[in-house]
Amino acid sequence: MYKNLATALRAACVSALAGACLISPVFSQTPTQTEAPAKAAPLQVVKAGFVYVTPVTEAGWTRQHDEGRKAVEAALGAHVKTTFVENVPEGADAERVIRDLAATGHQIIFTPSFGYMEPTLKVAQDYPGVKFESITGYKTTANVATANARYYEGRYLAGIAAGRMSKTGVAGFVAGFPIPEVLQGINAFALGMRSVNPKARVKVVWLNVWFDPPKERDAAMALFNQDVDVIAFHTGSTAVMAAAQERGKMAVAYHSDMRRTGPDAQIVAITHQWGNYYTERVRAVQNGSWKSGNVWGGVREGMIRVGDFGSRVPAAVQKEVLAAQKAVGAGRLHPFRAGKSPVRDNEGHEVIPAGQTLSDPQILQMNWLAEGVQGKLPR
Repeated sequence: MYKNLATALRAACVSALAGACLISPVFSQTPTQTEAPAKAAPLQVVKAGFVYVTPVTEAGWTRQHDEGRKAVEAALGAHVKTTFVENVPEGADAERVIRDLAATGHQIIFTPSFGYMEPTLKVAQDYPGVKFESITGYKTTANVATANARYYEGRYLAGIAAGRMSKTGVAGFVAGFPIPEVLQGINAFALGMRSVNPKARVKVVWLNVWFDPPKERDAAMALFNQDVDVIAFHTGSTAVMAAAQERGKMAVAYHSDMRRTGPDAQIVAITHQWGNYYTERVRAVQNGSWKSGNVWGGVREGMIRVGDFGSRVPAAVQKEVLAAQKAVGAGRLHPFRAGKSPVRDNEGHEVIPAGQTLSDPQILQMNWLAEGVQGKLPR
C-alpha cells in the first residue's frame, strides 16, 4: 500500500469581471448594464506519483525528495494530488509500484533513484500517455525525461570546509556504489580539500548499498580508527552523522541539514533542492507544455546549496566557502578545472590537462579516483 498525502491547501482562482457601461446618448438616465463575468477554463487536477527507494526519514536523500513533493502541494494546492510509495527496492518491486501508479491515473510519476531507470522505461512503453521523470537516470524517451543535480559542486565546496577544519588532514568517505555520480563526489571532495591543504588524503569505504544504517555506522567507526577526523558520505541515512557525533568527530551532511542528529559534529551541509523542479514539471503537465528532456542543474540553477554551518566553523571559513559557492554559480570556479598543473588520478595518470576543464560527457563517464584518494575502484 502507498500513502496518499494530498494537501488540503486550496489556491484561489480569480477571474476578472469584464464590465461594460452602456450609456444612451439621448437618455443619460439609462442604468448601467454589466456583462456576465467570463468564466476561466478550470485548471486540470494533476495526479503526481513519487517512488522512494528508502523510508522517509528525518533527513537524507528521500527526505529531500519528499520535501520537493510537499513543495508541489504548497504551490499548486487543490490542483494537484500527490501519492508516494516509500522503501521500494530497485528491480522487480520498483516496476510493480511504478506500473500500479500509472494504472491508477497518475499523469506524472517521479522515480528518484538510479536503479529505477530501467523499470521506469519499461512501464513507460506501456503507458505512452503518462509522463515519467527518471531522477538520476540518463535514458530518455518521448514520455520519459531525466533530471539530476551537479552534486559534485557541493562536494568541492564541502571539501574546502573539511580541508580547513581537519587537524589530521585525513578525511573519510562512506560510499554506496562505484558509479560515476559517486566518483564525481569523492573526487570533487578530495580536490576541494587539496585546494586548501595539498597534502590532504581521503579514505573511502564502499558499502554496495544505498541505505543500511548499521553498515553505514560501522564504516564510519572504522574510518575514525584510522586518523580520520572529518567524514563525508554518499548514503541514505543519518547514521554516519550520528557516529561522528558519538565519537566527537566532524562530518559533512549530505542531502539534508543534519544538525539535529549531529549538533556538534556537522561542519556544513550539502542540500538538494527539488521543489522548484518538481513544481515546474507538474505545472507543465497541467498546462500541456510538458516535454521530455535532460536537466542537470547545480548551484546556478538553485538545485544544490551548501550552508547550514556548524557552530565550530570559524566565520572566516564560512565566508570562504560561501564566496566559492558564489564563484561556482557564476561559472568562475569549476571543481574539475585544472590550474597550472594537471590533475592526476591516484595511480599517477593525467586525467585533466593543465588549464583544461572536463566536459559534461567526461564528468558523466568518470571512472577514476583523484590523487589523494586512497584505495582502488571495485571492479
